[in-house]
Amino acid sequence: MPELDAITVYAIPLRSKFRGITVREGVVVRGPRGWGEFCPFPEYDDREAAHWLATTIEQVGVGWPEPVRDRVPVNCTVPAVPPEQAHALVAGSGCRTAKVKVADHPGALPEDLARVDAVRAALGPGGAIRVDANAVWDVDTAIRNIRELDRAAGGLEYVEQPCRTLEELAQVRRKVEVPIAADESIRRAEDPLRVAVAGAADIAVIKCTPLGGVRRALEVADAAGLPCVISSALETSIGLSAQLALAGALPELDHACGLGTVTLFQGDLVTDSLRPVDGYLPVPRTPPQPDPDLLEKFRHPDPERTAWWTERFTRVWKVLVRERG
Repeated sequence: MPELDAITVYAIPLRSKFRGITVREGVVVRGPRGWGEFCPFPEYDDREAAHWLATTIEQVGVGWPEPVRDRVPVNCTVPAVPPEQAHALVAGSGCRTAKVKVADHPGALPEDLARVDAVRAALGPGGAIRVDANAVWDVDTAIRNIRELDRAAGGLEYVEQPCRTLEELAQVRRKVEVPIAADESIRRAEDPLRVAVAGAADIAVIKCTPLGGVRRALEVADAAGLPCVISSALETSIGLSAQLALAGALPELDHACGLGTVTLFQGDLVTDSLRPVDGYLPVPRTPPQPDPDLLEKFRHPDPERTAWWTERFTRVWKVLVRERG
C-alpha cells in the first residue's frame, strides 16, 4: 500500500436530485502519483466499498495503463427533471447522445415519456437516446414501458438495467426489439469476471470505480464479451479521471460513454473540470490536481459527517489490506 497524505472530506451540492441524493459526499487523498477519490455510496458495506478504495490506490500509487485514444465521446445525463429542464440540459450539452433517467418513482411513466419526448426534440432526429431504469421494473412492466419509451424516443439506442436479475433481463430481451444493457448485474455480482451476461444483454456498462480499478475493469470488460459503455459513479473530476483512463485504454469503443456527469454538480474540486466539449472528453495521463481554494470551499461543513467518512475510510482500508494479504 502506498503512503497517503491526510484525507479531505468534501460535500458538493448537485443541480438536481440524482440517485436519490442532492449532495455528493466523498473523500479525496494524495499519494505518490497524485490525487484519488473514495466515494462509495453510504448504503454500500465495507467489503463492497473496498473495491472503490482499490481504484483510489491504483490511481495514487500505481497509475493507469497507456491509452489507445486521446479523447472519448460522451453522452449527457438527464436526471428525473421536468421536460423543459431536460430540453435545456441536452440542447446546451453539445452531446449527440443523451442518457435519460426513468422510473424515478412508482407511476413515473407519463413523466418519463414527456422527458424523453423533450430530449428527442432537443437532439433532433439524428441523436441517440438511451434510458436507465436502475433495475426497478419487473419483467412485464419493463416490456410494456420499454415499448412506450421506444415510441416516444423515435427509437432507443438501448435501455440500461430495466430489471434486477440476469434471468429477468434475458426474459425482457427476448420480448423487445430495443437492445438491453447490463450495469448492476455486472458490477454488483459476486464475481464480475464470471457473470454469464452475454445471453441477457447486448451491451455491458462498466464502471472502474466499483470494480477495483482500471486494470480490473479491463479484465471484466474482456470477460463480458460484449460492446462496452464506460460510465461514471458520480465522482468529481478527480475520480472521474480514472473512468476516462479506462475508456481511453479499452481496445474497442463503439458507443458514447456516460462520463459527462460533472455537469450535474454545482461545483468541482479542480479549476479545469472534466466537462464535455462538443460531445467529447480528453483522456488524462495523470489525475487532475485539486485547487486549494476549491478544496477548502467544498470541505464538508458537518463535523459528524466528516468523522463518519474518516472512520469509514480507515475501516475500508483495513478490509482492503486484509483481503490483499
